[in-house]
Formats: sequence, C-alpha cells, structure tokens
Amino acid sequence: MTELNITELELSKRIEDLMVARNPRGMKDVQSSLAPGYYLRAAQTLQGLTGTILIGTGFPVADTFETDGPVGAIALYNALEAIGAHPILVCGDPFASAIKNEFRVHKLAVGDLQQAKQEAIDGLNLLKPDAVISIERPGLSEQGGYFNMRGEDISARCACFDYFLLEASCPTIAIGDGGNEIGMGNIKDAISKLNIIPAATKCDELLIADVSNWAAYGIIAFLALWAKKDLLAQVDSLGVLQYISERGSVDGVTRENTLTEDSLPVAAGHELILDLRKLTNFI
Repeated sequence: MTELNITELELSKRIEDLMVARNPRGMKDVQSSLAPGYYLRAAQTLQGLTGTILIGTGFPVADTFETDGPVGAIALYNALEAIGAHPILVCGDPFASAIKNEFRVHKLAVGDLQQAKQEAIDGLNLLKPDAVISIERPGLSEQGGYFNMRGEDISARCACFDYFLLEASCPTIAIGDGGNEIGMGNIKDAISKLNIIPAATKCDELLIADVSNWAAYGIIAFLALWAKKDLLAQVDSLGVLQYISERGSVDGVTRENTLTEDSLPVAAGHELILDLRKLTNFI
C-alpha cells in the first residue's frame, strides 16, 4: 500500500458519506446530527486494544435472527482478533447457540427485561471489557420495550444488550441503520422524524450506515490502515452469510432465508469493501 494523500479525518468523512449513499431508511437525512469523523473516532477507541472487546449483535426476526448485524460482527471479530484483541460475541438464542462452536460467545437471557440490568452488571464484572460494541441490536424505546422496523413489539423475543453499554465503565460504540437500534438515543431529535418507534439508549460513539454490517467494514478500514494489513481482503461476507443461513438466518426486510442483507445482494457489500480498500490504498 502507499501512504494516504488525505487526512484521516477526510478519509472518515468520505467513508461516512459512502456508508449512507443509498439512504433506504433515512440515515443520510440524520447524518448531520453527528459530528464528522465518527468512524475515525470509533476506530481510534479500538486501536491497540489487546483485552476483551464485547460485540453485541443478533436482531430477532420471525422467531430467528436477521442477516444484518451478524455478518459485520463476525468480520469485526476476526479483524480484532487478527490485530491482537480478544473479542467475544454477546447475543441471545437462537443466534448464540447457533455459533457457539465456532466463536467465543456470552449468551444473554431472552425476554427477561426485569433481570437485564443485573445480567449486564454481572457480565461486565466477569468479562472486564476494554470496549463494548453494539451492531444492529434492538434498543429499548422510551416506552421500555423493543420494536422492529414495522412497529411490532418484539420484546418477548429480545435479549437485552442495552445495559452492557449503559453500565460499562469502558468506551461504548453502537451501529445502526434505521433508528430502532442501540445508540440511536444520541440523535433522538433527528430520528423522531423517521417512520419508526425509536430507540432511546445512548452510547459514546454512534455510527450509522445503510446496512449495519457495512459499518463494521468502515471501522476495519481504519484498523487495517494502522496495522498495515489488508484486513478487508480477509472478509468473506458470502461465506458468513452461507454459514448463518444454514443456521436459520433471514433477511430482515423480506424475512426470507436468502443470502442477502436488508434485501440487498451480496455484491453490494462486496462493492463497498472494494471502495474502502481503494480509499485506504490497499488496491
């Protein structure tokens, strides 16, 4: 690779614009609510960490889990491990049991909001993370429940990851693409204009994207740049989609067991990864 001919802040701004270029659920419309450089700041939070990093993911859809979230979480898990960190995926069933043989997993109880805060405190004390990341996790609304993009109450099928961010003493990062995910409380006024029952949970650094999986690639782009390793070249989004599809995943938009992310073909994610590798001068 060659040296960047732009500043890291400018690179972050280009990544931020790239991530919301399609604008299927209004993330481009709320982008101005975030201080530019949010991808850079999130990556800087993770740079050089060698301890435990918790990655919460797994959005319940139709009694299973959707493809958006797990693909990016697994990509980030692999990238962090490659640069010396100790990532753990935090999720509820059925996703937790589906992946426990291949990844380090901390399983959450499903549908038990009364015990969720204590569950998080116990988990944080046990795992002692250096950072906590949420990627496409449903966030608690002001009403106290969880709602999907259709406005349906899915609280009974949700594990609660919110308190892992709210009770953490380490930095927290959250990723979302529609307004009902953990972290969207950071831009409460902006997402109130969207056709969604918004999440109220906040985080230290919120990242938005047209597809939450893709935001993970934006973080990886910076980690790759600093490590001088083409980490994005190792991302096998199709392979991961096939892996989770075999374990029952569905597309969050169509609710069908297909190799797609929010109804978009794998090729869309591949194109974005190529763009990120070009921006960071790996190709």
